[in-house]
Amino acid sequence: MSCTLITGASNGIGREFVREFARRKSDLVLVARSESLLRQLIAEVSPAGSPEIHICAEDLGDPQSPQRVYEYCARNALRVELIVNCAGFGFAGGYASMPLDELQEMVQVNTAAMAVLVRLFIPDMIAQKKGGVINISSIGGFQGVPFLGLYAATKSFIITFSESLHEELSDQGIKVVVVCPGYVETGFHARANQYPEHSILPVSKPSVVVKAAIKGLYRNRLHVFPTFLDFLLVFLQRFLPRRVVLKTAAFLAPFKYKGESSTSENALF
Repeated sequence: MSCTLITGASNGIGREFVREFARRKSDLVLVARSESLLRQLIAEVSPAGSPEIHICAEDLGDPQSPQRVYEYCARNALRVELIVNCAGFGFAGGYASMPLDELQEMVQVNTAAMAVLVRLFIPDMIAQKKGGVINISSIGGFQGVPFLGLYAATKSFIITFSESLHEELSDQGIKVVVVCPGYVETGFHARANQYPEHSILPVSKPSVVVKAAIKGLYRNRLHVFPTFLDFLLVFLQRFLPRRVVLKTAAFLAPFKYKGESSTSENALF
């Protein structure tokens, strides 16, 4: 059975992807830490059992979890035609105060788990000569962001990785797009001591990001910017000195106290 695999499916943008694909009657495999939250979501979007939705409760902070996700799909004869990588979290505060375990977990969840999952499922897509990957990054990945440094770096990794795969797999029937939103209405900002209301940037609904991502996948776009402002902010960087870009990024990403931190799935700039 062909299906779509969504990581970070229990919250934020991942949850909105689940709702959208369920409306489209796509069979799904949901990956997140909380099985109870996933079951609640299934009861909402598929109360009658159609589409068919499978739960693979895994913490992607565990380096072995991507292999277990792949084995779960193989064991249940689930052929993944589309991977939607939404899982991730952030730390807002001074880098010197970031806990080392949180640093290592962020690199694992935001970058390594995503890269391994794609590596595991891509050969099957190549054999079928069709498939797709949607990777959720951020406009914060186009430059460093003071006091969100490691988070921005992981989002930069996602952009570069996705660009490479987009070109590498373009002649093998596989589409790879990277989605780069600005502020999105999720639970990340309050928990990470960010206050979007103190910024001049508007806050988008998760549904805006999801619809733009799916449209971008169908059109095989390289970068997907959910709003024109997201595109404009990245485009204007070409004409500004890098120091100005960094100061602007710091201004647009306000938080309350240096050194405080928090985590949340689907953390976006």
